[in-house]
Amino acid sequence: MKRYDLRHLHENFYDRMIELIESDLKPAEVGIFLFEVGDFSPIQKSADLVKEHGHELMNSLKFNEVDWTIVVKKKAH
Repeated sequence: MKRYDLRHLHENFYDRMIELIESDLKPAEVGIFLFEVGDFSPIQKSADLVKEHGHELMNSLKFNEVDWTIVVKKKAH
């Protein structure tokens, strides 16, 4: 399991999140991604993006007033 803080990317974290899932996680490994939420659209968009790439969204939680955490399991080969 690995944790990634993408808050510094603000709303531009999507490409980096997918890049980390696909290059830094092993098959079936879990990654925890922390990102900043503005209007809540990043939550659905990140879930859709994870599914689109064939990975599994395991959890999605509000971390505090402005941050959100998603837990993603990389697809097994």
